[in-house]
Amino acid sequence: MPQNWWPMPWFGMIFGPLMMIVFLVIAVLIGLALLRAFGLGPSCWHHRDHSGRESRGRALEILEERFARGEIDKEEFEEKKRLLSR
Repeated sequence: MPQNWWPMPWFGMIFGPLMMIVFLVIAVLIGLALLRAFGLGPSCWHHRDHSGRESRGRALEILEERFARGEIDKEEFEEKKRLLSR
């Protein structure tokens, strides 16, 4: 037995498994962040709405911009707006 050995309290043995769990959680979170950054993984991670509401909203914004710039007239704007609101 080494001369500098003294008994540790029982709670000293909890730090090894606890640090292993913390390390694994951090590794998984980093992995998920990398997947999301590269555009991989489930589509719900990418803030896309499968119902098309988000794309319709953006389409309406573009339509309003085109109307404001004078590229389309009021009649065409109203017709396309009606089509988008379905």
